[in-house]
Amino acid sequence: MTGGFLPYGRQTIEDDDIAAVAEALRGDFLTTGPTVEAFETAFAAKVGADHAIAVSNGTATLHLAMMALGIGEGDVCVAPSVTFLATANCARYVGAEVVFADVDPDSGLMTPDTLARALAGARDKRVKAVLPVHLRGDVCDLPALKAMASASGAVLVEDAPHALGSIATFDGVAHPVGDGAYSSFASFSFHPVKTLATGEGGMLTTNDPALAAKARLLRSHGMVRQPGGDPWWYEMPELGFNYRIPDVLCALGLSQLAKLDRFVARRRDLTALYARLLAERAPRARLATSPDHSDAALHLLTVLIDFEAEGISRRTVVESLKAQGVGTQVHYIPVHRQPYYAQRYGVADLPGADAWYARCLTLPLYPAMTNGDVERVVNALATVLG
Repeated sequence: MTGGFLPYGRQTIEDDDIAAVAEALRGDFLTTGPTVEAFETAFAAKVGADHAIAVSNGTATLHLAMMALGIGEGDVCVAPSVTFLATANCARYVGAEVVFADVDPDSGLMTPDTLARALAGARDKRVKAVLPVHLRGDVCDLPALKAMASASGAVLVEDAPHALGSIATFDGVAHPVGDGAYSSFASFSFHPVKTLATGEGGMLTTNDPALAAKARLLRSHGMVRQPGGDPWWYEMPELGFNYRIPDVLCALGLSQLAKLDRFVARRRDLTALYARLLAERAPRARLATSPDHSDAALHLLTVLIDFEAEGISRRTVVESLKAQGVGTQVHYIPVHRQPYYAQRYGVADLPGADAWYARCLTLPLYPAMTNGDVERVVNALATVLG
């Protein structure tokens, strides 16, 4: 990869992935076939969950989770402001309202303190779900967040598209993200820049068989069939959606899942090299903070730069790095400042989210990168910052 343009993230597609898709194309089922179930079974086993439900994209996983949990009008969901739009939007899809939680300014994560403040602001409201986001791949303090959510009558739904392969250790027990030890659902995305790619696609994991059955039902229009009844007969007792995922994409997912350990190991090696090289240039650019309990398989390599103190704008840094063949991105614009939510709720005072956004910049990270690529990125950043 050294010498070419380095995007902030990209898929790793190899010959056996292409062969797996070609084999699926030659099969009897292009969608709603056995490869979907095979992918679900393998994924559940990988993360240690009892059930996995494959769907069309990551946003669909969150929407299905809200519906399966019975969340609707009059209910409230708490979401961190530093996340992608879908985390908050899933609550609005079912008519619920959103209370935005602040984040730690150095990790970007919802913490027990920021959740406590959000719950205090929602004390007169019916809070039904808390949606911690494992930003970049680092894991939130799930035991503390679950205890606080439960005390408010709410459940946890982990928004975990960044954290496939990450491990969190609580009370001496290591938990793969997605094992359902602390949440009703965990949500994953398989967009090309994620750790595992299917093009588009997502997965819900849960240990609750009733929730799993509900999500499967709602994934396909809410249709039910009677065993032993007329073969053409179906009924729709409730409204569902077409959130199915094709067998072709699940064939790619199965092939990629077999490589997950290798992908994760390479991401960790690259992250360690970034950490060493950036430490030599601290504090002008430093890695985002990771909690002690989190052994992350980072999806995003985010550095924090005090652009104002450096006397340079972030846009200048982004454009200068691009001119040197280094792609970057910003994760994320705080959702509480998006026009839709600002108009609906007003602009909340979330200083941690604003401080994170003011300093964050995502640098390239994906398994196909070489060590030389990392050196090139860090040297380019050092040149730009003078």
